[in-house]
Amino acid sequence: MKDQILTKATDLFLTLGFKSVTMDDIASEMGISKKTIYLHYSNKDQLVEASTMHLFETISGGIDQICSLENNPIEELFLIKDFVMKNLKNESTSPIYQLQKYYPNIHKSLMLRQFDKMGDCVIVNLEKGIVRGLFRKEINIPLIARFYFAGMTSLKNNEIFNTELFPSLTTQMAYLEYHLRGICTEKGIQKLEQLLK
Repeated sequence: MKDQILTKATDLFLTLGFKSVTMDDIASEMGISKKTIYLHYSNKDQLVEASTMHLFETISGGIDQICSLENNPIEELFLIKDFVMKNLKNESTSPIYQLQKYYPNIHKSLMLRQFDKMGDCVIVNLEKGIVRGLFRKEINIPLIARFYFAGMTSLKNNEIFNTELFPSLTTQMAYLEYHLRGICTEKGIQKLEQLLK
């Protein structure tokens, strides 16, 4: 039951937003009493935290699997973007922004975990791209990895990137292209152009 509650809560939080969903909503959706939820999660904060960590583990596992396929590093970034967007339901409700605004401590903990995970992943991706002649060899790898992470996380700020003006999928695609055009060699640009078509 605990896992079922977590799965349903995560789905609702991503669809409607962390702030918008109440414990009543979750109980109603599942056809159970709020008391049943409170047997497993003592309050909403605990459920929000469990939900974000569950989502983080799911996405991390998927990224590890994509990276293990040894794809072309440019294709790898596109596959990761697609996988993350699918798991975040394209973020039409800006759930990460709501998390930051209403649950700042949980958001901070998530950001630190994401930075550790994504930082390593991006560094390996950059190194592979340089070895294959797709990324420029003179780039500052640790700095570019941080640029990429900072950019990706800022895209979730609904005050800057209002999803009504800038749909999440469009913004993510534009940012990925922006990142790659800054680091690619001519060979890498050719590969990028193929993928964009």
